[in-house]
Amino acid sequence: MRRIETLSEGKLAMGIHTTRVRAALLLAGALLASTFAAPVTAWAKDADTWKIDGQVRGKPKDKSGKVYEKSNDVSGIACETKPDYPRLCLIVDDETQGVQIIILKKDKLVAGDFIRLTQDSFEGKSLDFDGEGVAYDKGAFYVMGSHGQPRHPGDSDAETAAKADASRRVFRIHFAPGGVDMSTGTFAKSATVTPSARFSDIIRMQPDVAPWADKPLAENGVSIEGIAVRDGQLYAGMRGPVIEGKGAVILSAPLSAVFENRPGQAGVQFLDLGTDTGGKARGVRDMLAFGTGLLIVAGPVNDPPKGQPIKDGDYAIFSSAGPSLQKLMDLKAYGVKDKPEALLPLETHDGVLRALLFFDGPTEGDPTPITIKLP
Repeated sequence: MRRIETLSEGKLAMGIHTTRVRAALLLAGALLASTFAAPVTAWAKDADTWKIDGQVRGKPKDKSGKVYEKSNDVSGIACETKPDYPRLCLIVDDETQGVQIIILKKDKLVAGDFIRLTQDSFEGKSLDFDGEGVAYDKGAFYVMGSHGQPRHPGDSDAETAAKADASRRVFRIHFAPGGVDMSTGTFAKSATVTPSARFSDIIRMQPDVAPWADKPLAENGVSIEGIAVRDGQLYAGMRGPVIEGKGAVILSAPLSAVFENRPGQAGVQFLDLGTDTGGKARGVRDMLAFGTGLLIVAGPVNDPPKGQPIKDGDYAIFSSAGPSLQKLMDLKAYGVKDKPEALLPLETHDGVLRALLFFDGPTEGDPTPITIKLP
């Protein structure tokens, strides 16, 4: 990553040096990704939404934890990067305690086995880990909690604190070769899961971000909603805070610092993602590595008040390639309450990316095909 106007903050107790970068994220190279190059010369017309075989798991229906609702809170998805199908993917619903295998086929998704990541509870009540982002890089998946205060506080300060602690995790997941049946998404071999609670410490060591770490989202507090991993670095895109005069926050740290407690250098980048149609600041609602750059779904820090619908242009997609951010497209309103939460690249052809857009609100994310003209 190319850094400009870098200011050293000195070595901290955890062994991480911090830097503050007062500019938009700069990543070298073109955005076009050969890993998603279309193997055909044209695309067949997509259905309005893609079919899902099986059930994308949402929150439990009862205290037994054995029967689940269909997901209404899809918040992240990522797949292995290769040009052909099927592809192994993981999807997360922010009201569960884990992630689920998804097999991406050429024209549909297959919901497979669930991977439990946490078992947190408070006075007998299960606590979800508020999983908000999924990334893939070099054979491993990464799943990240929001690291923020709960949007629905508990009945006591102790319960609210327990909910917040449950969200402050990052997980690395490795599948053994042949570990998943690529037709059904079921386990052939168990996965290796490595947890970490270090990223919360890294947040609190950044002078620009630390003051927002314990504030609720309604007060512009920390809430991570996007994650990308590339070249040994983890990038966390924040829905909040959006800092006046600077912008939305992307906080990066070496994987070795996050998972192995090694010394490293953390960095903060600020992105001007503009405002929604009501003039409210936009933060990161999803983020993914694509080619040698990033794609960002931007949306308002806080959802519109009850009764006010989402409007065309409230959400937008940006690219970070080149010397400055570039808006690629405004997103139309797909429903009065349907919030774009996850973007999944499929393939590129003649400078156009075909992707699936997932939403928080509709059943199983309502995976909707879109096309994005690339720079």
